[in-house]
Amino acid sequence: MPWLEKTLYIVLIYLVVINVVTFFIYGVDKWKAKRSKWRIEESTLLWWAVFGGSIGALLGMKTWHHKTLHRKFTWGIPAILLAQLAIVGIIIYYTQL
Repeated sequence: MPWLEKTLYIVLIYLVVINVVTFFIYGVDKWKAKRSKWRIEESTLLWWAVFGGSIGALLGMKTWHHKTLHRKFTWGIPAILLAQLAIVGIIIYYTQL
Protein backbone atom coordinates (compact mmCIF):
# COMPACT_ATOMS: atom_id res chain seq x y z
CA MET A 1 0.00 0.00 0.00
CA PRO A 2 2.17 2.88 -1.19
CA TRP A 3 -0.60 5.45 -0.51
CA LEU A 4 -0.61 4.43 3.16
CA GLU A 5 3.17 4.77 3.46
CA LYS A 6 3.03 8.18 1.80
CA THR A 7 0.22 9.30 4.11
CA LEU A 8 2.10 8.14 7.21
CA TYR A 9 5.21 9.96 5.99
CA ILE A 10 3.26 13.20 5.50
CA VAL A 11 1.62 12.88 8.94
CA LEU A 12 5.01 12.25 10.55
CA ILE A 13 6.55 15.32 8.87
CA TYR A 14 3.53 17.40 9.95
CA LEU A 15 3.86 16.26 13.57
CA VAL A 16 7.58 16.96 13.69
CA VAL A 17 7.13 20.45 12.24
CA ILE A 18 4.17 21.44 14.43
CA ASN A 19 5.89 20.20 17.58
CA VAL A 20 9.11 22.08 16.82
CA VAL A 21 7.13 25.25 16.06
CA THR A 22 5.02 24.84 19.22
CA PHE A 23 8.15 24.34 21.32
CA PHE A 24 9.63 27.60 20.06
CA ILE A 25 6.33 29.49 20.39
CA TYR A 26 6.34 28.65 24.10
CA GLY A 27 9.93 29.89 24.29
CA VAL A 28 9.07 33.14 22.50
CA ASP A 29 6.14 33.74 24.84
CA LYS A 30 8.38 33.16 27.86
CA TRP A 31 10.95 35.56 26.43
CA LYS A 32 8.24 38.18 25.92
CA ALA A 33 6.89 37.62 29.44
CA LYS A 34 10.31 38.34 30.96
CA ARG A 35 10.54 41.60 29.01
CA SER A 36 6.94 42.77 29.60
CA LYS A 37 6.22 42.71 25.88
CA TRP A 38 3.09 41.79 23.93
CA ARG A 39 2.24 38.16 24.68
CA ILE A 40 0.83 35.24 22.77
CA GLU A 41 -2.70 34.50 23.96
CA GLU A 42 -3.13 31.43 26.14
CA SER A 43 -5.83 30.13 23.81
CA THR A 44 -3.36 30.29 20.92
CA LEU A 45 -0.80 28.31 22.90
CA LEU A 46 -3.44 25.68 23.68
CA TRP A 47 -4.64 25.49 20.08
CA TRP A 48 -1.10 24.75 18.90
CA ALA A 49 -1.17 21.74 21.22
CA VAL A 50 -4.62 20.66 20.01
CA PHE A 51 -3.52 20.73 16.37
CA GLY A 52 -0.74 18.25 17.08
CA GLY A 53 1.90 20.14 19.02
CA SER A 54 1.18 18.70 22.45
CA ILE A 55 4.61 17.11 22.82
CA GLY A 56 6.28 20.38 21.79
CA ALA A 57 4.07 22.22 24.28
CA LEU A 58 5.05 19.88 27.11
CA LEU A 59 8.73 20.14 26.23
CA GLY A 60 8.42 23.92 25.93
CA MET A 61 6.76 24.13 29.33
CA LYS A 62 9.53 22.07 30.91
CA THR A 63 12.44 23.66 29.04
CA TRP A 64 11.37 27.29 29.34
CA HIS A 65 9.62 26.83 32.74
CA HIS A 66 6.60 28.46 31.16
CA LYS A 67 2.93 28.12 32.14
CA THR A 68 3.86 25.54 34.76
CA LEU A 69 1.67 27.16 37.43
CA HIS A 70 -1.45 27.38 35.26
CA ARG A 71 -3.81 24.43 35.73
CA LYS A 72 -5.20 24.69 32.23
CA PHE A 73 -1.68 23.98 31.00
CA THR A 74 -0.38 21.55 33.62
CA TRP A 75 -3.52 19.43 33.29
CA GLY A 76 -4.75 20.48 29.86
CA ILE A 77 -1.68 19.79 27.76
CA PRO A 78 -1.20 16.23 29.11
CA ALA A 79 -4.94 15.63 28.62
CA ILE A 80 -4.68 16.80 25.02
CA LEU A 81 -1.71 14.47 24.47
CA LEU A 82 -3.59 11.51 25.97
CA ALA A 83 -6.62 12.25 23.79
CA GLN A 84 -4.39 12.40 20.71
CA LEU A 85 -2.73 9.10 21.62
CA ALA A 86 -6.17 7.53 22.13
CA ILE A 87 -7.26 8.74 18.69
CA VAL A 88 -4.11 7.27 17.13
CA GLY A 89 -4.75 4.00 18.96
CA ILE A 90 -8.32 3.86 17.70
CA ILE A 91 -7.21 4.59 14.13
CA ILE A 92 -4.56 1.88 14.29
CA TYR A 93 -6.99 -0.60 15.81
CA TYR A 94 -9.67 -0.03 13.19
CA THR A 95 -7.34 0.12 10.20
CA GLN A 96 -5.28 -2.89 11.34
CA LEU A 97 -1.93 -1.23 10.65
